[in-house]
Amino acid sequence: MSQPIVMVSSYPPRLCGIGTFCEEARQFIQKHNPGREVLVISHTDGEGEAVFPLMDISRRDWWRPVADKIHELKPYCVHVEHEYGLYEHVDERGQGDGNQGLLDLLDAIGDVPKIIEPHTVHGRLTDHEADFIFRLCQRSELVLFKCHYQKWRLDWNFAGRGWPTPLNIMVIPHGAMPDMGNTLAEVVELRKELGLAKIGYLSTHLVGLIGWIQSNKRWDILTTMWEEIAAEIYEQTGQEWDLLAAGAMRDPNHRTDYEKYKGDIDLLEQKGLAHYYEFVPRGDLYYKMMAVCDFIVLPTTDETQSGTLARIISLNKPYVTTAPMEGLTAQTLESGGGLLFTTKEMLKRHVITLACNEPLRMELGNRLKEYLDKVVSWDVVADQYNEAYTLARHAAETGEPIELPKEF
Repeated sequence: MSQPIVMVSSYPPRLCGIGTFCEEARQFIQKHNPGREVLVISHTDGEGEAVFPLMDISRRDWWRPVADKIHELKPYCVHVEHEYGLYEHVDERGQGDGNQGLLDLLDAIGDVPKIIEPHTVHGRLTDHEADFIFRLCQRSELVLFKCHYQKWRLDWNFAGRGWPTPLNIMVIPHGAMPDMGNTLAEVVELRKELGLAKIGYLSTHLVGLIGWIQSNKRWDILTTMWEEIAAEIYEQTGQEWDLLAAGAMRDPNHRTDYEKYKGDIDLLEQKGLAHYYEFVPRGDLYYKMMAVCDFIVLPTTDETQSGTLARIISLNKPYVTTAPMEGLTAQTLESGGGLLFTTKEMLKRHVITLACNEPLRMELGNRLKEYLDKVVSWDVVADQYNEAYTLARHAAETGEPIELPKEF
């Protein structure tokens, strides 16, 4: 067996979007590297075959056993998934270390080819974020951004500080599962499987609010207008449409908003206008819940990347989402498969338009399928990862830094 690819990330069963991302990415990286093992070094709550649960972030030197294991494994390349909260050590005073441990890890494995994939790169960086990304680029052969706008905005952020812009940045989009679309007959069977067919009042036409229930997701933006929206759709088409709200709370700090959002759905349910379905948004069930909807609404007031959007794209589902909202807006513009809103009135208008215009839903869905097949399918993304690994190995072996063109 050739040298393995080693991923460093959170990992299931932890309820973490990055962990789910890593699980999916690993599946396709393995598929596209049949001659190599793809191993994972995770936090201590990670589980699974060839998963090493070594990261105990409660220790200031959590990175030491990780570095030792990496050197023991002699990897072809190390692939780190980064989100600030995953690597933040908090001391006995409650003070965070600003992800210093991750930088220490990268120093400790300086002799190993490595790429870092940060999942949060804002368009306007704080001083800490700018400094951290600069130091991340110094310590990595290659840094992977999710969107092109992040790369050209980084140039603006760094130029404004009088800093040189790193050139070892490659854009590889958030992957999405291929071939997840469903026929009408399959959707009918899924409704039965999920128990939705037994709900007498529930319409065959559903608008979905699907995913983790968090304060920033703002389900209430749609739920407070839904009764009026459903009435206008019926007036225009004679069709009854209902709201399917499905998900679960992940963070106890969001309980107040979770209870408010669920309370709004309960009131609509009593009027026969909505249904609430509690489930943990991961695995096949996540896709099935979306599949039974005609289109999805993804309201959010704070989001840079979204695993929910990746699933929407996988299913070729038309959608409506907030703008301007960094990665969500970028992928909506690039795919042409969704509608953007900036006010409640725009959201209302877009939802009514999509419900009343089946040809438009078909057109948006077809655009998403083309975007999936050509741009964001995990099969496409895995090939790009392999290109990144090759570049990183060459840079590590020769000492020649990677220099890629700027976006603009």
